Amino acid sequence: MRARRPEHGWPPAVSARALQLHLPIELIREPTLAEFLPGPNAEAAAAIRGTATGQGDPFLFLYGPPETGKTHLLQAACLTAAAAKRQAHFIPLGRTGIAPGILEDLERLDLVAVDDVDRIAGDRGWELALFNLFNRLRECGRALITSAAVGPADLALGLPDLRSRLHWGPRYRLLPLTEPDCEQLLVESARRRGMAVGAEVTRYILTHHPRNPSALLDLVERVDRLCLREQRPPTIPVVRRVMRGESAE
Repeated sequence: MRARRPEHGWPPAVSARALQLHLPIELIREPTLAEFLPGPNAEAAAAIRGTATGQGDPFLFLYGPPETGKTHLLQAACLTAAAAKRQAHFIPLGRTGIAPGILEDLERLDLVAVDDVDRIAGDRGWELALFNLFNRLRECGRALITSAAVGPADLALGLPDLRSRLHWGPRYRLLPLTEPDCEQLLVESARRRGMAVGAEVTRYILTHHPRNPSALLDLVERVDRLCLREQRPPTIPVVRRVMRGESAE
């Protein structure tokens, strides 16, 4: 029987439960830095690790188009902080059911990760709450990582002082992975799970499945579950069944 292998470099005690969320969000898998393939974004990933462990810049801003890894990196930063015995929270803005008050009293934490700032741009209540969070975290010597679809200069913010706060630390524009990067991500993710994905299977996936990182990682996880259940290798027929939506439960 093939044994499931742990992520390299992570103690078994670190799990998705260590990623503290302010609302009920189910994580499909652990969004670790080990699972993140940097590709053209290696500098940003290194900066995230430094901030998460308390050894880097206290303020970071990530931006870029969808599926470039912004959310993954913010969640991974919280898991990295938790592994270093630090307290962290991940907050996705613009979600139904949350209000600006969610940003209060977070200066007691070592790290706060605020995703999708663009979704609250133009809302004065949210902008003031985020502006005040910046100030409190800086006063307390804490860290904050924020992200948006565009850079600070292009955000439709009504509060100029918030825009200036988003410039406090380094800003990183994330770029999409290239096709060779996607292939490497697929193969390495499978290898970490103990699966050997052959060249034909890899080509089939990249031809018939979306190439964005989250979709590829989700597919690898679902293929792995089905292969474990049936005790068989990851073949094209298995992948085809998973793509058609067959559950491994």
